[in-house]
Amino acid sequence: MPEYTVTFARSARKELQALDRTIATRVLRRIEALAATPRPVGCKKLEGAENLWRIRVGDWRVVYSVDDSKLLVDVSAVRHRRDVYR
Repeated sequence: MPEYTVTFARSARKELQALDRTIATRVLRRIEALAATPRPVGCKKLEGAENLWRIRVGDWRVVYSVDDSKLLVDVSAVRHRRDVYR
């Protein structure tokens, strides 16, 4: 299976950098795993959005889109669960 390229929106990169180092490491590990499996077990498609998915990492959520034709995963948000869907 081909590897996907993982890109970050500028806002998602800032959100990731603002996290505590231990949490950021866990989140980044899960994001890097999206390159091999863009829709891992436990991911959910967001309702009302054309191509948005989310994965859970503890209390944190990673929202991303997948473009299978370009083999691209674009991370758009890394937020706490209370803030991510607003």
